[in-house]
Amino acid sequence: MTTAHDFDATMIDGVDKRLADYRGKVLLVVNTASQCGFTPQYAGLEELYKAYADRGLVVLGFPCDQFGQQEPGDAEEIKAFCSLTYDVTFPMFAKVDVNGDDAHPLYAWLRKEKSGLPGGKIKWNFTKFLVDADGTVVKRYGSTTKPPSIAGDIEALLAA
Repeated sequence: MTTAHDFDATMIDGVDKRLADYRGKVLLVVNTASQCGFTPQYAGLEELYKAYADRGLVVLGFPCDQFGQQEPGDAEEIKAFCSLTYDVTFPMFAKVDVNGDDAHPLYAWLRKEKSGLPGGKIKWNFTKFLVDADGTVVKRYGSTTKPPSIAGDIEALLAA
């Protein structure tokens, strides 16, 4: 059975990361964008990360430019924006596609596991996937779901 731990991704600084390194952690995987109406969710994601990191939550941010070209910057620009504007400390990855033939393999798998829209496509920026400590996708949340409303689901997984 495939789990999130079977994938690798490139960090925003260009370093390859094995998601198996997060085995035993609860993951909140989010496709992000710096120029989106949902961009203020970075603040809520950071609050969740700070509140639960010591209990085993890791938020993983994946910048994506597939929706209205709302993430046009390069890695350095994205990193600076996240740090300076929202004081993001959770792991950020290199820009990826989340839909289509060039979708990152992690996102192709996440969409298959929790399909959401017909065909499993992601509708917009800040779609969130909650993954348990074993690497299984537990829940998918749309862009309009604000990070604080996910806290109860996170707490339940951390307590499991």
